[in-house]
Amino acid sequence: MVLLTATITAVAQGTSNEPSSKSGFGIRGGASFFNWSGSDISSNEYTNRVGFHAGVFGNSFLGERFSIEPGVYYAVKGTQNDDMVNSRAILNYLDFPVLFRFYATEGVNFFVGPQASLLLNSTFEAEALGNTFGWETENINDLDAGLVLGLGYNLPVGLNLQASYDLGLTPVFKDSNADVYNRGFKLSVGISF
Repeated sequence: MVLLTATITAVAQGTSNEPSSKSGFGIRGGASFFNWSGSDISSNEYTNRVGFHAGVFGNSFLGERFSIEPGVYYAVKGTQNDDMVNSRAILNYLDFPVLFRFYATEGVNFFVGPQASLLLNSTFEAEALGNTFGWETENINDLDAGLVLGLGYNLPVGLNLQASYDLGLTPVFKDSNADVYNRGFKLSVGISF
């Protein structure tokens, strides 16, 4: 939050050496395809669960081809198990990525950066006899640290598209030796101001 506020303040004061059309802030959202990954997960046990993410970001250029982009996003993650009861885990987070972008061209950019995710709530659901049953759990870690990397494209009209991969590095479960992590893809559309 501090990085986001500082970035927006710097842009508003015009301290960047880049044109104002390049540095700024915006909103972004899209679809997420998350799963649990790790050595304790069988590849045929779980499948990607479709969720969404949405939030705000600030982008400030550090030079002609490099920028830093902190953001805050609401993100729905989890996993799906196509078992007899169609069980699924729904994990809602606030993601705080700090992305470092390299612009290969005016539009094409590559990015990487750390991300801290704060768990808002977690629910497990299952279906039986035509009904959906849900229960909350307290066995999920409150903080998920990871790495984000991806590819973006900026359109001339202020729109931006990007595909990214979230590599969770903190185990999903508390007090467990299970090697299980949140990992998944995001497809996003944003608009810069």
